[in-house]
Formats: sequence, C-alpha cells, structure tokens
Amino acid sequence: MKFSEMTYTRPDLDRVLADCSDYAARIRAAATPEELIELYRAENKTMAHYRTAAILAEIHYTQDTRDPFWSAEQDWFDANGPAVANADVCIAKAILDNPHAAALEKTFGNRVLPTLKNKVLSMDERVLDLQKEENALSSAYQKLYGGALVELDGKTLTIPQLMLYKESMDPATRRRAYEAEAGYFDAHRAEFDEIYDKMVKNRNEQARVLGYQDYSELSYVRMNRIGYGPAEIAAFRQEVVEQVVPMLQKLMKLRCKRTGIEHPMFWDSTVYFADGNPVPHGSYEELMAGARTMYHELSPETAEFIDFMQDNEMFDVLSRPGKMSGGYEEIIPDYKTPFIFANWNGTAGDVDVLTHEAGHAFESYLAARNPADLPEELQCPGMESAEIHSMSMEFLTSPWHHLFFKEDTAKYQLSHAEDSFFFLPYGCMVDEFQHIMYQNPDLTPDERNAEWLKLEHKYRPWNDFGDLPMYSRGAGWQRQLHIFECPFYYIDYCLATVIALQFFVAQLKDPKDAWQRYLKLTRLAGTATYTELAGSAGMKVPFTKGSLTGLAHTVADWIERNQI
Repeated sequence: MKFSEMTYTRPDLDRVLADCSDYAARIRAAATPEELIELYRAENKTMAHYRTAAILAEIHYTQDTRDPFWSAEQDWFDANGPAVANADVCIAKAILDNPHAAALEKTFGNRVLPTLKNKVLSMDERVLDLQKEENALSSAYQKLYGGALVELDGKTLTIPQLMLYKESMDPATRRRAYEAEAGYFDAHRAEFDEIYDKMVKNRNEQARVLGYQDYSELSYVRMNRIGYGPAEIAAFRQEVVEQVVPMLQKLMKLRCKRTGIEHPMFWDSTVYFADGNPVPHGSYEELMAGARTMYHELSPETAEFIDFMQDNEMFDVLSRPGKMSGGYEEIIPDYKTPFIFANWNGTAGDVDVLTHEAGHAFESYLAARNPADLPEELQCPGMESAEIHSMSMEFLTSPWHHLFFKEDTAKYQLSHAEDSFFFLPYGCMVDEFQHIMYQNPDLTPDERNAEWLKLEHKYRPWNDFGDLPMYSRGAGWQRQLHIFECPFYYIDYCLATVIALQFFVAQLKDPKDAWQRYLKLTRLAGTATYTELAGSAGMKVPFTKGSLTGLAHTVADWIERNQI
C-alpha cells in the first residue's frame, strides 16, 4: 500500500487506556509461560494500532509543520502520549511481577527483561504533566527551527538548502551562507535559549521525581543502555580525545594541502577539494534509479526491500518550506512499512542520508517479517545498535557509489571516510556538553555557550570561528536538534560509528564476508544488546583503554593513502 493510501484515525484514548489496563491484569494473572508469551504478543499487536496512528501523525506533521490539521494531531499526541506510555509501564510491571517472566527471555533473547525493567524505572504517572510540557517544548522547537527561512543572494531558502552554498568554492559565499543561518538563530536567540532552559529544568525535575540525581542519570535508563553506563561512556570519550583527535589534526593538515587553504576558518570546514566537493550526478528520478540498481545488485534481500520502498512511495527526501529539518526513518507497524524522511540539498549528504536511512529501513523491513514473529517492541534494538545498521550501510554500498558520483566517486569515498572519522569527536562533544548542562541546570545562556567553546577546544582544536555570528559566541550547539529533542541520543551515533568503521575495514578486505556479517547482525533485530550484536559480527566495542588505537591508525592510514 502506498503511503498516500494509508488511512489515519485519531485513537480513542479511553479505549487505549482500557486495553492497557485489561492486558496488565491478564498478564499479571497468566498461569503458564505459554499464556504469558501469547498475551505479550497480543498486547504488542494491539498497541501497534496506537503507534501506527502516532507515527502517521508525526510523519504528516514533519512534512509540513504549518499544516493546522496535522499540527493539531501532533499536539494531541504530545498531550496524551505520556498517559499511554505510563499505561505501557503498568504492563511492563505486570510482566516482571509474573513468576513466568523468564519465559520471555528464553523465547525472545536476554534483552527483553532488562528493557522492561528500564521502562518501569524511567516512567511514572507522577511525571505525566512534566512530559506533556516537555512534548510541547519539543514541538515549539520543531516549529521554530522547521519554519526557518533565510535570504541569500536574492533567494528565500530553508536551513537545509543553505548547505549547497556552504560548500561553494567561493569563500565569501560560504561565509554568507553561515551568516544567513546564524542570523536566523541570533534573531530568535531569546526563544531558543528559553526553550532549552525550560527543557533542562523540566527533564531534571522528572529525574528528581523518579529518584535520580539529574536527567543525565535518568537518560541512561530511558535510552535503555544495557551492559554499560556513564563510566564506560566517559572512558570512550577519553579514548576519542587521546586516540582520534591527534590523528584528525594530522589529517587536517593533509586536507589543507589538498584544498590549498593555508589557514582554514570554520566556514572552510565544508571544503574537501581544491576543485570542488563531489556532488550527486542526476535528477531525483535518476538518483532513485541508481538506488534501485545498487540494492538489486547488493543482495536478494535488499532487492526485495528497495522495490517495496520505491513502489509504495515510502520516500520523502526533497527539502521545502515548512518541512522539518533533518532526516529519520520510522516503521509504520500495522503496514510493516518503513518510511524515509530527509531534506536533500544537492550535496553529497543526499547520498549519505539515502544509504543511512535505508540501513534503518532495511532492518525494520526484515524485522517486521522475521519468521519468529517478533513482538513490535523487539523489532528494533537499542538506538546505539540501530545506528550500526545505518552507518555501516553507508560503507557497505561503496561498490555502487559510482552510480551517484561517476567520475567523482573516489573523491566522495575519501570525503565520506573523513566525515565519519571526524564525526567521532563532534558526537562526543555533544554528549559531554549535555552532561554538563543537566548537572549544572542554572547556567545562564552565556555560560552554556562558554562551556560549548571549551569543548570545541578540547575535541575540535582546529576550528577557528573568527567573528562569525552565533558560532563565535558558542551558540552553534543550538542548531543540533538532538540536543533539544533527543537528549543523550547523539553518543549512540559515535558508538555505532566505531562498529561502522570496522565494517568499512572489513569491506575493504572482503566485501561478501562483510555483507554476510552485517546481515547476521541485522537479522538479530532487537533480541540482543549492543555488545552482543557487535560480537555477532566479530566487531570490538570501544569501552576499554586502547580499544580505538588500532582502528584509528587503520582508518587514518587509508585516508592518507587515498589522497586526491
């Protein structure tokens, strides 16, 4: 079924809550392991109807944040979603209270019970009003950011559309593009500051009510981190500082030599080659045709997947006014259909996002059709693991990058590898910034910006902002929507990048073997933890001292050998 043919009906909240209450009672009273497992499956299928409506509303709303109908529907879910989440917690409690709970672990893997425990520990009816307020703040940020329009060279552009100008070979044009973006954020400075201040205090209050010191502590439970915690993440960040940042400083010198820019400023950071960055060759239709060819040749599984996605119009990737910035993939449960949302802007990032979100979608597609008939909440692993699917797919499709870049393929592959490597310190910087923010909630806006600048010096010492508006005062973090909408999610990209870079190395050695290892990992869906998934593909996790040393040297050596 095509996306345009999918019907939407606002859920009957009373019916949903009544169903949850009924399932909780029946689950708690389940007399046998078999009965408990069957009720768990049935409850998941019933709740999938609610989640289908919520996801359809979200997709339509982000497609045009100005649409009054879908804005109202999103407001409804913002207001009522917390009550449903709390009812879902009651079901999780009932499962854990049942003496046969271990049967779920035997049937669905050892991730299911810790996931249910984290659900119980992260939610309570006492924080319902706070969560409603948090949802409203998130929607306010979406509208403020998604509605951004700026003027540049006589054109009215969205923030994503500025990227093409940021990559111009004319330094003055690049500077103007960054200034145009910064001008919008500066003009709405008070609004961004106020929204974030309220978010920090709101989330910290939720944490306090639930018995945590602050939201940085609660976030590890809400993000369902199993088998590691703040100490391991701090050790990982330090590994990046010690093992990756020095490598990147050397690579920056190679890039300067390659581009001919002797003293690069921040607005030069988007330039990779003296004769211009690689850009996709072809129209939307041609790029989509290339994607179909690529996935047909990669494997039978991906061939079936791409045909389904394209034939059912499950892509919305072109930027336009009113459309929310960024990109995502969602599975629409009742239809077993992934949907890909993005904002193409004519840069190489269009192909990055195509393969990235397709990695998410491919996992969702397989999981929804898993022979084991996995319950919907076990079809996707933790977010740090889900990002392995997407970020690794970016590398595993490299034999087909020529379909998009033709004679610029080598340039794209070099810049893409650099981007992934350079991302690690940025992602760690975002994570450490958030720990500081929630552990020091009374910082003023200027103090928050000062902390961001300190982290810039620590993680990206090569950046020189000069007198660039917004960025030079340390407010560049405000354009990172994850900091507002998905707190503490960003480190998941880093954890996944470490695995993806290992797939990159494996793909260089033996593409067929790398793909089979990826497929094995992906087919485990949400039944295994991050560590278990990495192990299933023969990959190493980055929580011990020296764990990044070998990988950092290997990737840096490849980049150095493939200079253009």
